[in-house]
Amino acid sequence: MDSTGRQNNVFFGMMLLLTTEAMFFSGLISAYLVARGNAAVWPPADQPRLPMFITAINTMILVLSGLTAVVSFRKKSVRLMILAAVLGLLFLLIQGSEWVRMLSFGLTTVSSIYGAFFYLIVGAHGIHVAAGLLLLLLLLWKTKSGSVWIAGTIYWAFVVAIWPVLYFLVYIL
Repeated sequence: MDSTGRQNNVFFGMMLLLTTEAMFFSGLISAYLVARGNAAVWPPADQPRLPMFITAINTMILVLSGLTAVVSFRKKSVRLMILAAVLGLLFLLIQGSEWVRMLSFGLTTVSSIYGAFFYLIVGAHGIHVAAGLLLLLLLLWKTKSGSVWIAGTIYWAFVVAIWPVLYFLVYIL
């Protein structure tokens, strides 16, 4: 911590933000589970199936990005942080191509509650990944700021950690 207490403030602010983010994703997951539980058939028979295999590979890419970011934080390695950001961007690009593909198969936000929840949950996570990538870029810009490194790494770890839960619930369950 520096003499102004900045590191404690940044850490506290990030923990507060992530607490609200955890509540946000908990609300989405709860609504999804209620809708799914009330449906006679899930997913609806007339809706396309989600691409589990490519998304499993994409999940591994994001998890590798998270691990790389943590190692980058520990070693204060700019190169590893760049790698973490590139892997995160690759995840986002693959997710985007998945969305385009699912739209072409007829899965939209108005095609069914299944489609609506898919785009809402996966899209909310995608927005968080994009924000996390911006934060990783900030880390590269402010490499000497320990509090920014800590906050950025914690945020990226959260974004990475929530994805396997969402993948399991939306794609596999």
